[in-house]
Amino acid sequence: MFEKAILSLIFLLLLVITYSVFIGTVDIRSHFFPLLQSTAQSCSAPLRVYMYDLPRRFHVGMLDHSSPDGLPVTSENLPRWPRSSGIKRQHSVEYWLMASLLYDGESEEREAVRVSDPDTAQAFFVPFFSSLSFNTHGHNMTDPDTEFDRQLQIEILEFLRNSKYWQKSGGRDHVIPMTHPNAFRFLRQQLNASILIVADFGRYPRSMSNLSKDVVAPYVHVVESFTDDNPPDPFVARKTLLFFQGNTIRKDEGKVRAKLAKILTGYDDVHYERSAPTTKSIKESTEGMRSSKFCLHPAGDTPSSCRLFDAIVSHCVPVIVSDRIELPFEDEIDYSEFSVFFSIKEAGQPGYMIDQLRQIPKERWIEMWQRLKSISHYYEFQYPPKKEDAVNMVWRQVKNKIPGVQLAVHRHRRLKIPDWWSI
Repeated sequence: MFEKAILSLIFLLLLVITYSVFIGTVDIRSHFFPLLQSTAQSCSAPLRVYMYDLPRRFHVGMLDHSSPDGLPVTSENLPRWPRSSGIKRQHSVEYWLMASLLYDGESEEREAVRVSDPDTAQAFFVPFFSSLSFNTHGHNMTDPDTEFDRQLQIEILEFLRNSKYWQKSGGRDHVIPMTHPNAFRFLRQQLNASILIVADFGRYPRSMSNLSKDVVAPYVHVVESFTDDNPPDPFVARKTLLFFQGNTIRKDEGKVRAKLAKILTGYDDVHYERSAPTTKSIKESTEGMRSSKFCLHPAGDTPSSCRLFDAIVSHCVPVIVSDRIELPFEDEIDYSEFSVFFSIKEAGQPGYMIDQLRQIPKERWIEMWQRLKSISHYYEFQYPPKKEDAVNMVWRQVKNKIPGVQLAVHRHRRLKIPDWWSI
């Protein structure tokens, strides 16, 4: 009888514990797996970012020349990105990252927050608009004004080297945007330990920039987002099979554009036009992408270009022709769900690419179109930032790099000889 009573009590106790765990009143993880719990909490918490307070000439002074160089930038006096900037907008990631840290209003599920105490920071943001500096100060490379871009790079590098926080980590926990292929071109290799925000790796040696430490960000789209794309039959509504409008004379992998210009002639439902980026051509591209089933994205001077993200926000299925392209947020997004890929060799075969596109069933195309509509918000740069927009997605990628940064910093502090692992 006594044994039955003990067994009954044990059974009742187990039942109570199981029910408590189920409804959440008892958290066994905090007792038995505290490290797991703390890791989960750190993953969900926003990244703590310290932003250096630099003179305005390094950033918004290139947009607003009327304010004193020493005037601190706040959410109240932050100049808005000019709507008339045209193609320069594609490289404005640096602006939107800075703006997101200045924003002090309510925002749902922010991936990064600014901290005023650098000792509490997990990452350090360097607000130098290196892409805008290239576009502003003698961007044709031979202009004497290019020297001003070089001088800014010299000054920012000297500033960082004098920072005890840079010295503490060797710059590994510092976040530096360089989305233009020629951004920071004079001294960029002296920043190769930092977390670089890049559009692709076309102009960077592997020793300087790679997927293990850097973040691939989308170009900021230039065409307006298609917000009312709800026709009864989108497949029928989009009359053009394949659309491309842009420069056809490019270097490196981009030479395929000139070849495609010859291959894609003679098709009634293919639009392939050479044009320069003007206000008129951007408007034409907006209309063309919205009325096409597929939008061609051949490599340019580098493996990627803004055209891919223009296609995404236009809900035009991207046709990507590039052998070395890297895509943003690919740990979370499967591009094969809404894009079609061809190697440069495949695209160069007359008739092959068009035949393959024609064989895609209407049902499959509609699936890709619907997927585009569901993920296009990931590519929106905006202020104030919104949940899972491009700004927050980039910061999430930075946050994912921090464990690797900490590993590298801790190993560096105890190594007595050069890192044997990389020899």
